[in-house]
Amino acid sequence: MTSSRKEDLNPMLLLLFHLVVFIYTSITFLPSYLLSWGSRAHQGCYGSEEDRAKIMKSRSILGCPEGPYRAVCASKSLVAVLRPGVDTLDKIFAYAATQFPHRDCLGTREVISEEDERQSNGKVFKKVKILGEYRWLSYQEAIKAATQLGGGLAQLGQRPKTNIAIFCETRAEWLIAAQACFAYNFPLVTLYSTLGGPAIAHGLNETQVSHIITSKELLETRLKAILPEVPRLQHIIVVDNTPTTWPGYPANISIHNMAAVQRLGAMPENTACERKQPLPSDIAVIMYTSGSTGVPKGVMISHSNVIASITGIAERIPNLSEDDTYIGYLPLAHVLELCAEHVCIAHGCRIGYSSPQTLADQSTKIKKGSKGDASILQPTLMAAVPEIMDRIYKNVMGKVEEMNSIQRTLFILAYNYKLDQLAKGRSTPLCDRLVFRKVRALLGGRTRVLLSGGAPLSAATQRFMNVCLCCPVGQGYGLTETCGAGTICELWDYSTGRVGGPLVCCEIKLKDWTEGGYRSTDKPHPRGEILIGGPNVTMGYYKSNAKQQEDFFVDENGQRWFCTGDIGEVHGDGCLKIIDRKKDLVKLPAGEYVSLGKVEAALKNCPLVDNICVYASSDETYVIGFMVPNQRQLLALAGQYGIRGSREELCNSRAIEELVLKAITEAALTAQLERFEIPRKIRLSSDPWTPETGLVTDAFKLKRKELKTHYKEDIERMYGGK
Repeated sequence: MTSSRKEDLNPMLLLLFHLVVFIYTSITFLPSYLLSWGSRAHQGCYGSEEDRAKIMKSRSILGCPEGPYRAVCASKSLVAVLRPGVDTLDKIFAYAATQFPHRDCLGTREVISEEDERQSNGKVFKKVKILGEYRWLSYQEAIKAATQLGGGLAQLGQRPKTNIAIFCETRAEWLIAAQACFAYNFPLVTLYSTLGGPAIAHGLNETQVSHIITSKELLETRLKAILPEVPRLQHIIVVDNTPTTWPGYPANISIHNMAAVQRLGAMPENTACERKQPLPSDIAVIMYTSGSTGVPKGVMISHSNVIASITGIAERIPNLSEDDTYIGYLPLAHVLELCAEHVCIAHGCRIGYSSPQTLADQSTKIKKGSKGDASILQPTLMAAVPEIMDRIYKNVMGKVEEMNSIQRTLFILAYNYKLDQLAKGRSTPLCDRLVFRKVRALLGGRTRVLLSGGAPLSAATQRFMNVCLCCPVGQGYGLTETCGAGTICELWDYSTGRVGGPLVCCEIKLKDWTEGGYRSTDKPHPRGEILIGGPNVTMGYYKSNAKQQEDFFVDENGQRWFCTGDIGEVHGDGCLKIIDRKKDLVKLPAGEYVSLGKVEAALKNCPLVDNICVYASSDETYVIGFMVPNQRQLLALAGQYGIRGSREELCNSRAIEELVLKAITEAALTAQLERFEIPRKIRLSSDPWTPETGLVTDAFKLKRKELKTHYKEDIERMYGGK
């Protein structure tokens, strides 16, 4: 949706729209300017986009192009704690419970009933029939539940500094269990709930856990089958209340309900036992990565790492307070969600839990006509991965295309007008109220901050979120190895394609990568591999060999650094832009380098693309790709050329393949990709890539190794082998 559409607009409607906007702006300008001046001045963001770009986000403290770069407000020293003395995660929770004892803390939506819905293809798909209101635990009730659970686990033989695992969906019980472990100094091993059996067994055996916390569903569908492969496991704690007996499980394993373990911990003789509190340097979490590049690795994260990370993140979110509501639905086994929720706890916010399947009114497990979680909760804060925002963007844009000409014209006018006003640093209350209110309502209607992480966010989707959801998107960059912290854009910075300046808890350096042609002396911007240093940089990989630890190092001042493998450039205002990734670079036989991630990011701007994986081999002269097409756009394309069939039939049609290839080639040329970077052949997938398929991680990052295996025959065909 760009200003290039203006030539298609009715001139009379254009005149009428600008007349209404002019009258409204004239009437409201002075009061709105006076009311907003104070808040804009407070944020240092008055003026146009050009003016905002001149505000320095970070500086090289040595004046060298390679850095290190620090946030302007942390140029003298990095900031490692939110509050003096609150230096471990259990102290964060205790502080919040003291400050906000009776305020809502953790909310769970009541499930009233469920029903199975049969799809047109005959498959049975479970849908939630009716969901009720959110039921809340106060901060006082939540810390009591965590303390009792920790005491109960201790009575079951769990010892301080001995690992315990959690393998569970994102829910209130996950955070209660985590806080129980933090308080009693049990290092918490986190595993994604979508990992396959071998990866789960690997994590549990490597960390030698004897206790695991899980849900009834994951126990029955994932854990049960691998129990014989995990001989050290003795106790399974199930967070659900039912059932209380578990036939068919090995005799050497005891299964307990979480409530029963809490009752054990609440007994007077057990509450009297003194607990050994953790030190800031103790391991809080061993977080297993999603395994996008192979076997998951356990990242050792100390209490002080998480405290530093949430300190940096919180500084970028203005006016955090107990009046905020956060919606939690991303995996808590992902560092972004874990840190985001602890930022909220540190400020007394309430956290309502959801899932990607129940988030919005149109979500897959919400019965038609029922309200999704966001509509009921009306969050003010939210974290999201680009995959979810891309879905919202394409869904809304699809509906815009279906509007009648007058509605569509007004939407385009309002969209382009607001883009122009945002660039000038102005608000658009009339457009927000009349045009974008329904789009904003998709996420509850009250969202004021949207944090984006996990993967690059396309410029088109970021602009859409800023315009239609009427809230700033803070695009950030961090890794599990840096405890999720690195950079986040200032919320008043509406520029696209960048990830902001360093957080106050860390600093960034650029390291020359001569093989890829990136150097800190490059013009107009210094470029190189991104190195992140600071108290947020984690302790390394659990039980790994020296080669795997090479990406971590300690400098002459005793500060830890991590070599990310990502290539970035630092702009004149101190903002970082991710431009490449070392592991995604493939050299073709003629010597050209293809950056797979860069090509994928460009092609995702094509409306036909829901997801795409670009593949290249050093033995082959051209690039190919696998793609999940957008259902609505695919049907429209087929209809345009008179091609009929089911989604599966269309994806297997060579004619459709050629048409899609033509469309993505046009998108690639528009994005100014080189000819050798553009896929010459494509394979369409009728099934979406979800974490459950094992082809993407829980953060929806591509698992290239698994995708290569999955499409092995297609790769051979596209390269002429078949």
